Amino acid sequence: MSATGRGGPAQSATADREIVISRVIDAPRELVFEAFTEVRHLSRWWGPEGFTTTTRSFEFGVGGEWDFVMHGPDGTDYTEWISWTEIAPPERIALLHGESRGDPNAFESVLTFEPDGAATRIEMRTVFPSKERRDEAVEKYHAIEAGQQTLSKLAAYVTEIARLGAED
Repeated sequence: MSATGRGGPAQSATADREIVISRVIDAPRELVFEAFTEVRHLSRWWGPEGFTTTTRSFEFGVGGEWDFVMHGPDGTDYTEWISWTEIAPPERIALLHGESRGDPNAFESVLTFEPDGAATRIEMRTVFPSKERRDEAVEKYHAIEAGQQTLSKLAAYVTEIARLGAED
């Protein structure tokens, strides 16, 4: 048993720079994973409540990029960029996320997809370049609530797809 494991006395070296959000989604792991791999899916659920997404370019694959704009409910546009750094279907996706390529404040996220009976447990583990950047994301951009809302939108989307697929 590791001293740095969950619930252990020691914290990971990145604990003060991390946000971890998880959710159980009532859909098969392959479908939840697929919702991250195809732009036709991403544009339907990506982002917090009230946000929409416009993709400018999308290439899913290690080294590929997703260049997109998130449109806030107040009309503000947020330029975003993701580069995929690791893909292990249907278990894991790692990515770098910033405003643009070369963004010094870009953060790393690892998404894991674990079967939970017929459902899927998804975990988003995000590590920021500094504690200050993490705190800014939490306080200014409400990153924890936004992440929870995004996973909630994902859950609603893939649950509906799974339901419709079962009716075919």
